[in-house]
Formats: sequence, C-alpha cells, structure tokens
Amino acid sequence: MRLDVITLFPELVTVPMGTSIMRRAQDKGAIELGVHDLRQFGLGKHRQVDDTPCGGGPGMVLRPEPLFAALEQVHSPESRVILTSPAGRRFDQATAQRLSSEKHLIFISGHYEGVDQRVIDHWVDEEISLGDYVLTNGAIAAVVMMDAIVRLLPGVLGDELSAVEESFGPTGLLEAPQYTKPAEFQGMTVPEILLGGNHARIAEWRARQSLERTRRMRPDLLGPA
Repeated sequence: MRLDVITLFPELVTVPMGTSIMRRAQDKGAIELGVHDLRQFGLGKHRQVDDTPCGGGPGMVLRPEPLFAALEQVHSPESRVILTSPAGRRFDQATAQRLSSEKHLIFISGHYEGVDQRVIDHWVDEEISLGDYVLTNGAIAAVVMMDAIVRLLPGVLGDELSAVEESFGPTGLLEAPQYTKPAEFQGMTVPEILLGGNHARIAEWRARQSLERTRRMRPDLLGPA
C-alpha cells in the first residue's frame, strides 16, 4: 500500500510513523510512505499557503493553489483522497478495514479554519473525522487513521490473530480482559480458568467476558435492547 500525507507539519507524521510497528511495516515493504510539506508548494517568496476567509470571519483558510499543486504531483488513478476534518464521517474499525484494501491513500491534513471548498469538490473522495472534537492539526488525525489501517495489512502484525481477536474485531465487541505472569500479584490472582490449558473453556470464558465488558462499558455497540 502507498500512503501519502500532505501537511504543513511533516514531523507530526514522520516521527510516529518511523517507530515501532509502523517502521517495521515500511521495512517489510508492506507500506510505502510519502510525507509532503505543503509549504514547498506555497506561493511567492514567502511560500504562502493560506488566506483570510471570503465573506469575513476568524482564522485562515488553506488556499487552493498549493493543494492543487501537491495533489497533481502525488495523485494517480488508484488514489483515494481523504481530508481529515471534524465535519467528516466518524472514523471506526469498519472504516479502517475498508480502507486497508485500497492501493493508494492520500491524506490532506486539515488546518486553520479549513480548506478551500474547491479542493474538496475537485479532489477529495471522503472527509473523515476522528470524533466530535477539534484538533489543532489534521496530521495528528491522519497518523491515527494510518496506524489503524496499516496494522490490518497482511504480515504487519507478528500474530495474524491479533487484529482478529481485539476490540471492534469481527464480533464488534470489546476484547475480553487480558492477564500475564505472575499468577498472583499483591493478592490479586489470574482467573483459574486461564491457567488450566483447556482452550475450549478459555474461548467460552473470553466470549462471555467480552459480552459482559461491552454491556458494561459500551452498551451502544450492542444495539437496541
């Protein structure tokens, strides 16, 4: 998969995407990452990328010329262009799964008061938001989305079941509680069933715990009562 990010703050992308699993995904060839500084496409000697809103109002809006130039450079027939925006559809695991099948994703990092609508009308395939709140920079949202997408690609995680058995997997439920050694710590013990080696009973226990945990913490995932 090819990933391109257009942003005014490349370091917000390169640092987290250059560590841990995201770094290994690049080393393995599972993803190819391009990070493009929008300022390099800016206008004039000052590399201007923004201007005041037409019709008045607070803040600044990203101009169309730099974004058009950047997109013309990185776009291909296989590209799907995503704008990180609080006005977009909320990102979830199903969206990550859907986007993981794409060959090329381009993320436009929203900033300031937004992006000139002509960019959206001409280039953007979908607007996506992390949730009902506003971040200082859309590059942060792009990194979160890419992390969720990339870990679903074949061969990225060490254990292929990791992406299947975790929260929001195929069941749509939260993951069951996890324990590790020691079996007893400060008077608190690991549930005995997890120590017995009966994998069928363990699977049943985890399924019950998953349902109970979801009912307690995220009842909205269970639908109408």
